[in-house]
Amino acid sequence: MSELDFAPFLLSFKLAGITTFILFLIALPVSWWLSQTRCKCKPFVEAVVSLPIVLPPSVLGFYILYALSYNSPIGAFFDETFGIKLVFNFTGLVIASCFYSFPFMVQPLQSGFETLNKNMLEASYIAGKSKFQTLAFVALPNIKPALITALIITFAHTVGEFGVVLMVGGSIEGETKVASVAIYEFVEIMDYTNAHIYSAIMLALSFIVLLGVYLFNLHHNKRIGVA
Repeated sequence: MSELDFAPFLLSFKLAGITTFILFLIALPVSWWLSQTRCKCKPFVEAVVSLPIVLPPSVLGFYILYALSYNSPIGAFFDETFGIKLVFNFTGLVIASCFYSFPFMVQPLQSGFETLNKNMLEASYIAGKSKFQTLAFVALPNIKPALITALIITFAHTVGEFGVVLMVGGSIEGETKVASVAIYEFVEIMDYTNAHIYSAIMLALSFIVLLGVYLFNLHHNKRIGVA
C-alpha cells in the first residue's frame, strides 16, 4: 500500500467550501422568493431548481461540459476575452458543483421560510423594515435548523460528487482529482486497499455530518419545547 495522499480530500473540502458559500448567496433570495410568492410560475421554477436531484449526473455533466467548452458561446467568450478556460480545471468544478448542489441549498431554506409566522413578517414590514432587512434580521435568525441543514447538506453533497465533476473536470492531479474520483481510479486499477481506506473516510465523514445535523435539530427542538 502506498502512502495515503490527502490531497484529493483537501481539494474536495476546498471545492465544497467555495460551492457552499456561492450557493448560499444565490439560493437565499431564490428560496425567499419561492416561499413568499403566489406567482403561477412557482411550480415551474421549483421544477427547474429540483432538476439536479432527479437528472442522472452524467446527463447534467454532459450539458454543463458542452455549455462551458470552447465550442460553446459561453466557453469561447471567457477564453477569448479573459483567457479563462471553464472546463478541466478547478473553475469548471466550482461551476458544475453549483448547478449540481443548488437544490440542496434552496429546498431546506425554502421549507424554513415557509414555516415562519406570517404575522412576524408583517410586523417587520409595518415597523418600516425593508424586505432585505426582514430577511436578514427577522427571517434568517428564526430558521436556524433549516439554515444549518442547508449549509451542511450542501457541503457534504458537494464533497461526495462524482459523475458531474468527472465529466467536467476529469482527473488532473492537484487540480480536479477530488476524493470520489480518486476512489474510482483505485477501483479501476484494482487497488482495493486504498479504495477501502478512502471509502471508509468518506463514509465516516458522511455519517458524522448527518449525525451532527440531527443532533443539532434535536437540541433546538428540545430548547424551544417542540416534542
